[in-house]
Amino acid sequence: MEKIDLVILAGGKGTRIKNLLNNYPKPLLKFNKLFFLDYLIQSYSKYNIENIYILCGYKGYQIKKVYEKRTYNLKKIKIIIEKKILDTAGALYGIKKYIKNDFIITNGDSIFDIDLKDFTKKNLKKNLIRVALINNKFNKSNLKLNNLNILQNKKLIFDKKSKFMNSGLYYCSKYLLNFIKHKKLSMENDLVPYLISKKLIEGKLINTKYFIDIGTPYYYKKAASFLKKYFYKPAVFFDRDNTLIKDNGYTHKKNDLKFLKNVKKSIRYLNKNNYFVFIVTNQAGIAKGFFSEENFYNFQQEMFKQLIKSNSFINDIEYCPYHIKGKIKKYRKLSKLRKPNNKMITNLQQKWLINIKKSFMIGDQVSDMIAAKKNNLFFQFVKKDIFLQVKNLVKKNKISLIDT
Repeated sequence: MEKIDLVILAGGKGTRIKNLLNNYPKPLLKFNKLFFLDYLIQSYSKYNIENIYILCGYKGYQIKKVYEKRTYNLKKIKIIIEKKILDTAGALYGIKKYIKNDFIITNGDSIFDIDLKDFTKKNLKKNLIRVALINNKFNKSNLKLNNLNILQNKKLIFDKKSKFMNSGLYYCSKYLLNFIKHKKLSMENDLVPYLISKKLIEGKLINTKYFIDIGTPYYYKKAASFLKKYFYKPAVFFDRDNTLIKDNGYTHKKNDLKFLKNVKKSIRYLNKNNYFVFIVTNQAGIAKGFFSEENFYNFQQEMFKQLIKSNSFINDIEYCPYHIKGKIKKYRKLSKLRKPNNKMITNLQQKWLINIKKSFMIGDQVSDMIAAKKNNLFFQFVKKDIFLQVKNLVKKNKISLIDT
């Protein structure tokens, strides 16, 4: 999976649920104490996403206030607020000067389960867009999303008898932006029909367990329970150095990246067993001047890239660049992030819907153990066979709660 960007369309007024918005834009509606945008970003940030762009219209300043400086899994978020409302496709004009990669477009008020790696693994070739189609049992009222089908050559066509609908998620060539002008333009009503007529668009059927569109009263009322069902999970918190990768002392060069035995297999096993996988790591080498935050970022991206190739995914990472004896002034301080303190773990608990009672942590230092205990996390020191260790802990969780 090559690097791609993620574009979230968050500009709608929410007219169908206007009386439920309480003066907020739809993506900032809260369900189970998290914004809907949190769930959306979390669904995709485990993949090889380089940048996240949120295109805002209605009350976009509220979204900017919340997300402008946030990161998920080291993915940087940029907020772009429309000066003039240009609809779903016209809004893409605002990212023309930023986009360098092919990119995913998704609506800011709907979510469904999709394997983004599988959806983007084949190049678009001559096509400009690949549309994710799902069974239209999820939405029979919105006709502009229905009546789509796929030919044997994967080309997208209109078909009134089709059982499929446009999910609102698109894989786009960066060259699509050449077709976007500074004028009002709709994805569903203008751009998709145009590309169908020019045979420059293809479809891919996605088998999905759920589809939630909070822009409708029906799904809005069910969203909290839906989202909790699919996003409330136990988590595994891993230390990084000498737990997941070999540490030769302030390891930060890509060429020095070496996974310990069965780490990829262990993470893949956790993914399949419906666990969040997090990394919490002290990185005093930044404060001490051995490497920069950019070096750390690049090293970490290489680590993510290699894991993704093996279908092993990290959901998020927290790191501490601070140390009281640091040589770099801006990093020279005590920090509650640095283990044995537990703010990195607490930060993740606040960002994600975690079943902490069934979660656990694995590390190689006493400081890891102390940090875990402060959050009432079951802790084990990493063992030689980490896969067997992880498998046994997951098996124990399925029988009963881990005794913390």
